[in-house]
Amino acid sequence: MAGLTADAIVCAVRAHGEHGAILRALTERAGLVAGYVRGGRSRRLRPILMPGNLVALDLRARTEDQLGGATVEMIASRAPLLAEPLAAAAIDWATSLTAAALPESQPYPSLYAALSALLEAIAVAPAARLWAAALARYELLLLAELGFGLSLDECVATGTAADLAFVSPKSGGAVGRAAAAGYEARLMPLPPFLRGRDADPSIADVIAGLAITGHFLDRDILDGRNRDLLAVRERLLGRLGRAVA
Repeated sequence: MAGLTADAIVCAVRAHGEHGAILRALTERAGLVAGYVRGGRSRRLRPILMPGNLVALDLRARTEDQLGGATVEMIASRAPLLAEPLAAAAIDWATSLTAAALPESQPYPSLYAALSALLEAIAVAPAARLWAAALARYELLLLAELGFGLSLDECVATGTAADLAFVSPKSGGAVGRAAAAGYEARLMPLPPFLRGRDADPSIADVIAGLAITGHFLDRDILDGRNRDLLAVRERLLGRLGRAVA
C-alpha cells in the first residue's frame, strides 16, 4: 500500500458523496496530492478542510493510481483571515491557482515554501501592497517552475541589463528603455520589485507586476479557458484596488 505522511497546505476541497470530500493539498516533497476524506463535510472536519490551512496529512492508497484515503489534523488555521474580504480573496486565488496549475505528485519544494511564505505574509503584513507583491512573486515563480519563466535580467533586444523598463507581452523578455522607444504602448511596464530591486514597492508597481504575471498565467498556464478561476483573480484585483484607493 502506497502512503504519505506530511505537512500539507489545503488548496481545494469538493464534496464527494453524501458525507465525504476530495482534498487536494500541496506538500513539500510529494507536490500536489489528492485524497478522499471520509466525513469531510462533517462539522468537525469542515473547519480543517479550508483552503490555506496547514494540516498534518496521512494519505493511504492500495496502488499508486488509486485515489487514496486521507486523514487530516489541524496544524495552523487561516480561518481568522477568511473574515477579511481582501485576505480571503487572496487565499482563494493563490490556493485555487495552485490546485489548477500543478500536475499531481510532482515535487515543487520552492513553490511549497513560497506559498507558505505568501500565506504568512497575508496574515502579518502591515499593508496589503506588501503581501500583494509577494503574490506577484509567487505567480512569477509558478510560471518559471512550470517552464514558462520570464526573462527579466537583460534586454531581449540588446542583451544589456541597463535601464530595463518594460516587458514584451509576446516573448516575456525585459526591454530596455532605449530599445522600447516608440513602442512603449505595445509593452508592459516592468516594476523593479519583480527583479528583486525594490523591497517596498508602491501599489502602482504592485498592480503593474500583477498585470504582467496575470497576462502570462492566462496565456500559458490557464490557456484563457478557465474563466471561473480567472474571475476569482479579477475579484481579488478589484478589491485590492478599492482597498488602496
